[in-house]
Amino acid sequence: TVTPVTGVPAVNSSGQGGLLDVAIDPDFATTPWVYISFSENGTGGSGTAVARAQLSGTTLQNLAVIFRQSPKVSGDGHFGSRLVFRNDKTLFITLGERQQGSPAQDLTKTLGKVVRINRDGSFPGDNPNMGAGALPGIWSLGHRNPQGATLHPATGELWQSEHGPQGGDEVNVTLAGKNHGWPVITFGRNYGIGTKIGEGT
Repeated sequence: TVTPVTGVPAVNSSGQGGLLDVAIDPDFATTPWVYISFSENGTGGSGTAVARAQLSGTTLQNLAVIFRQSPKVSGDGHFGSRLVFRNDKTLFITLGERQQGSPAQDLTKTLGKVVRINRDGSFPGDNPNMGAGALPGIWSLGHRNPQGATLHPATGELWQSEHGPQGGDEVNVTLAGKNHGWPVITFGRNYGIGTKIGEGT
């Protein structure tokens, strides 16, 4: 039999939303933290959030949300999300653009971004400088719906796969401060009608 884990945060499970990823702390043997990304309801709609809690038996204790995508918007698609610990024990979070398109290029929002946080939810001081007005924590921008991610075993770089429109799925080496293009630069085309998206490839 399977014993359910209790203490999981409230999850919006409509559409593409739900419990999105689970990662364990790099020092789990001594600090038994578990990290959970999930679609969270709130003012304005829903968005991707990350919580951490301590696992005791089959119970999550001392749960706290350490990151919330901003802003929350209506709709039930493109939440992302994968959690990947970097070799320095900081945490990458991949975030979909919630089917909003252009906010993936807006540094005052975390829709369509990869962010990097410390394990307590604070932001590393060596994150890229994205300029005046940019929200803290942004590692890269211009993502559509990144739902796969891992570290390259030799270089330690973040590789991620993201769902594009028709013909536009991508695998990206996700580098600090870089713009991955969506929705301005893409090989994808609008579903069904095949019309161009953005300015080109």
